[in-house]
Amino acid sequence: MGKRSAKQTLQLSEFPSGPKPHPTSSPVEYVSGGVVMREIESADVIEMRDETFANVLDEINARQSQTRMSLILAVLFGIAGLIAGAMLGGGVALIGIAAFLPGMLIGNWLDSYRRVSVLYYDLEQDAEAAYGRLVAAFDTLTRCAASWHVAAGGKIEDLTTWKRNAGATMLVDKKSTTLQASLPTVVRSNVTPPSIHVGRQILYFMPDMILVKDGNQYGAVGYGDLRTQFAPSNFIETGKVPSDAEIVSYTWAHPNKNGGPDKRFRDNRQIPVCRYEALRFSSPSGLNELVEFSKTNVSQPFCQALLALAQMHRNAGGQSGLLKAR
Repeated sequence: MGKRSAKQTLQLSEFPSGPKPHPTSSPVEYVSGGVVMREIESADVIEMRDETFANVLDEINARQSQTRMSLILAVLFGIAGLIAGAMLGGGVALIGIAAFLPGMLIGNWLDSYRRVSVLYYDLEQDAEAAYGRLVAAFDTLTRCAASWHVAAGGKIEDLTTWKRNAGATMLVDKKSTTLQASLPTVVRSNVTPPSIHVGRQILYFMPDMILVKDGNQYGAVGYGDLRTQFAPSNFIETGKVPSDAEIVSYTWAHPNKNGGPDKRFRDNRQIPVCRYEALRFSSPSGLNELVEFSKTNVSQPFCQALLALAQMHRNAGGQSGLLKAR
């Protein structure tokens, strides 16, 4: 599903800002529908390097950067098959394909050892209970009828644009996102963590850290450095209203200054204003992501579970329960 422009009455300036992440470059700005949009984007994942997890990150990044044997062997086997087919005078293409597949399978088997890091967690009882509460709170988020990643936002400054956008004070770019229990393909573990897709990045909530995937690179944010803020957000919903959303009011597709319908437009219709919930993740190392849920009062238990994990790690002096990465 592609990115779409959406009309929202919540101004990002009203959202609890928290500590400013360390910027590595100026925020990207562009114009959409007459509105200057500013991207809500994290810094380079390489900047997200908590020294507590330096060895783990080095292991993961080094292993995943190795050339895929599945590609090399598939090509070699395929070429050998084509040569054999030409020599035997049979179906060259068919023999080449037949040889390509076992090469790829053997390569995948080799890659499962060469390019994969193993993270084994031996959690004490209280740590296991705290992580269980995080997983349970995450399951509540996954049950929302709709969830989105907000990629950019811009304030509507002029009356013409305000009327054209159903009286919204802000325009946002967002798209549906994925929340699921999953591991990166380059990691094996005895836990399957909650994960949230946030644009080009994926956040994996491991028992001791948030593993951040960005393309072929990985970073980490310790729970002690993570900042979360959540707030209700009134959204002018021009699409289908999610089944669990609360409709708090209605506006017009083309409103007057006083909020009534502009009668110059014959097709002027009422549009529902839904109350959603926005949740921001940030860190001093550069994490900066905003997601939104169709249901309210779902973010607080998740944020509380994250805070409890952070406190537990602080009390343990950084001992996370991670025994070994191999």
